Amino acid sequence: MRFLRRSMVGIFLLSVTLALFAWAGSLVYGAVQARINAEPRSFPQRERVLSVNVVTITPETITPELRVFGELRSRKTLELRPSVGGTILEAADSFVEGGTVHAGDVLLRIDPVDAQSALDRLAADLSDGQAEERDAQRALALAQDELAAAQDQATLRESALTRQRDLLDRGVGSASAVETAELAASSARQAVLSRRQAIASAQARIDQAATRMSRVAINLAEAERALSNTEIRAAFDGTLADVTVSVGGRVTANERIGQLIDPTLLEVTFRVSTSQYARLLEDDGTLLRAPIRATLDVAGVDLTATGMITREGAAVGEGLTGRVIFATLDSTIGFRPGDFVTVAIDEPALDNVARLPATALAADGSLLVVGEGDRLREVPVTLMRRQGNDVVISAPELTGLTVVAERSPLLGAGIRVRPIVPGAETSAPAIPKTIALDADRRARLIAFVQESRMPDEAKTRILSQLEQDEVPSDVVTRLEGRMGS
Repeated sequence: MRFLRRSMVGIFLLSVTLALFAWAGSLVYGAVQARINAEPRSFPQRERVLSVNVVTITPETITPELRVFGELRSRKTLELRPSVGGTILEAADSFVEGGTVHAGDVLLRIDPVDAQSALDRLAADLSDGQAEERDAQRALALAQDELAAAQDQATLRESALTRQRDLLDRGVGSASAVETAELAASSARQAVLSRRQAIASAQARIDQAATRMSRVAINLAEAERALSNTEIRAAFDGTLADVTVSVGGRVTANERIGQLIDPTLLEVTFRVSTSQYARLLEDDGTLLRAPIRATLDVAGVDLTATGMITREGAAVGEGLTGRVIFATLDSTIGFRPGDFVTVAIDEPALDNVARLPATALAADGSLLVVGEGDRLREVPVTLMRRQGNDVVISAPELTGLTVVAERSPLLGAGIRVRPIVPGAETSAPAIPKTIALDADRRARLIAFVQESRMPDEAKTRILSQLEQDEVPSDVVTRLEGRMGS
């Protein structure tokens, strides 16, 4: 009986245990099914509002500034080349690289021995020519005297011939006497002709002497000039560059020994594109005499000079584009030829235009305008100029519109924004307001914070705020905004 009783108790306990297991499994199964079939929690979606910097379009008259790079050069440059060769005997102390000289200063003296010898020889030739000229003059005078004597002799012979013929006509003379007188008269006339030939020879000799004297005078002038060219003088006030010789050195004729530059007469040459060149033309096609500013950055200190456009290059140049423009500078203090400068050119003024940050203009030439309800809309505009980090647009119909100053990929037409005017005075921050939360809303916020990936310190701080009776409204707004996103 005892065994039967214990067996029955064991069977009863086993049945109860199995029943409990079945009931627990049923509960677990029902919970899992309820969890699977339950709809996911949904949170209210809120529109995302972005803060943007805005500017207001105000039409004005703007003088655009064209910026290019140019190079300085001197308008008065002279290469020093000796006309004669030789050994350098003397050089001025200022005949060095960067030396300052004045007009008329003797820079170099070349050995004048050869030039002086040539001059002396030509002086001797000149003396010979003068002597030859005097001798020819004397010969001409003697020939003229001999001609006068021969003419007198011929006159007497003609008289004698006439007398013999008269005597023959009267029957007193003879025919032989007449023939003798005729022969004597003919010889006298021949003597006169010979004397005339002597005079012509004397005159030709004088002409030859004069020609020789002219030739010698020319050679003498060249020799004097060659002798004076042994001294190289400064043609104008300036500074020396590229000096390549010194005392004792030997130079040849036309050898480049240096360069004289006037640093006070500088001009800047720069190249502009064809479109930029077109903006610098007058209505009649002539180049605009626009003012310029040349700036040189020297160790953080800018050297600036003003000037005026004067002319343009005659040709574009092989393999090049655009135009070369030249401008003179008014002040050249601190500048030197060869300096690479930034040139700013004032273009003709533009009316009814506005200056905006370059970040406000899209690649397709449109702006984002803040419209009704602080929503964005795109407006196409005409780009006139780019000025550094700004753009100049045509704005005859955009007066007073508020546009986005800094575009980003997040912005587009139809998006609601919170306009912020850069530089505007902002009021003092208000004390955060607090709101009371109902149990359901508080539970949703606490669950969101606990499931988020916030740092532990931030999570603890926010949970402590949510557990209070009054919760800061900005905290609730920020959390609900993240839940909605």
